[in-house]
Amino acid sequence: MGKGGAALSDGVVKKIILSYTYVAIWIFLSFTVIVYNKYILDKKLYNWPFPISLTMIHMAFCSSLAFAAVRLFKIVEPASLSRRVYLTSVVPIGALYSLSLWLSNSAYIYLSVSFIQMLKALMPVAVYSIGILLKKDSYKSNTMSNMLAISVGVAIAAYGEAKYDSWGVFLQLGAVVFEATRLVMIQILLTSKGINLNPITSLYYVAPSCFAFLAIPWLFVEFPVLKQQASAFQFDFVIFGTNSLCAFALNLAVFLLVGKTSALTMNVAGVVKDWLLIAFSWSVIKDTVTPMNLFGYGLAFLGVGYYNHCKLQALKAKEAQKKAQPTDEESGKLLEEREGDGMGKKGDSHA
Repeated sequence: MGKGGAALSDGVVKKIILSYTYVAIWIFLSFTVIVYNKYILDKKLYNWPFPISLTMIHMAFCSSLAFAAVRLFKIVEPASLSRRVYLTSVVPIGALYSLSLWLSNSAYIYLSVSFIQMLKALMPVAVYSIGILLKKDSYKSNTMSNMLAISVGVAIAAYGEAKYDSWGVFLQLGAVVFEATRLVMIQILLTSKGINLNPITSLYYVAPSCFAFLAIPWLFVEFPVLKQQASAFQFDFVIFGTNSLCAFALNLAVFLLVGKTSALTMNVAGVVKDWLLIAFSWSVIKDTVTPMNLFGYGLAFLGVGYYNHCKLQALKAKEAQKKAQPTDEESGKLLEEREGDGMGKKGDSHA
């Protein structure tokens, strides 16, 4: 018993250590990509304010590595998608993803890293609201009250922002709406059809369509400016190569974190990451973080925390229900068998 208990505890400890390792890797890579993108796009830092071009570089790099992983090295198997399913299910998700990435990267030019993280707290509100509109979620008054509390918290944080920029806020809120729509559409167009893509196959299918959609605004918005600056600009393979590699590694980290733990763990880890980014933005980048900012975000943070707690309780109840079903079935079978035996015995006694 002692050896078994020790082995069990070792296994549990190992699992906990691995879970925390996956969380730490995801937080580090997510943190790195956000700060790196801010560094490249900010006019006061690297001064390359071309968010569409940067996103297209990421998509081209991720598409190439995903193609190599699926077709050349055959590390993962491609999903069996027909042309019709690809055009009606994957391409719309690629369009939404391109808009989300374009707008969120554009926001770094106008807003501080800390304030952007505060605005991202509205993601559960957007996902829940769009879920109701598209009939993927049901309206619940207590959940909606929680969403309103998160919204009020973000509004207070915005009111207290020292370097408020309306255009930057519009871009970030637009990014939140498109990303929330993409998450709901994944459930409607892919998950409901039994199509489950891991991050490698997701990039393999989605990144090329995302690149194609981004090319349209790029031709009209950024290409003419880049053409004028072509003689003065030299492409830095180290900067853009390492930045793209971090973006690709982040997708793999998402796969590890969700696959080995749960999507809820990633949500909780995301809250920790946001606080770390706010602290980093204030202490290292020297962004101004006001007491009103912190109060508003603190309120939103409590709302998000409560939302995650409710989701956890719902998941636990669902799991308990699943475990209870086989037990009920087994009890029913035993009852039937006993009744059958009883009838048989009665028949024998009459004979």
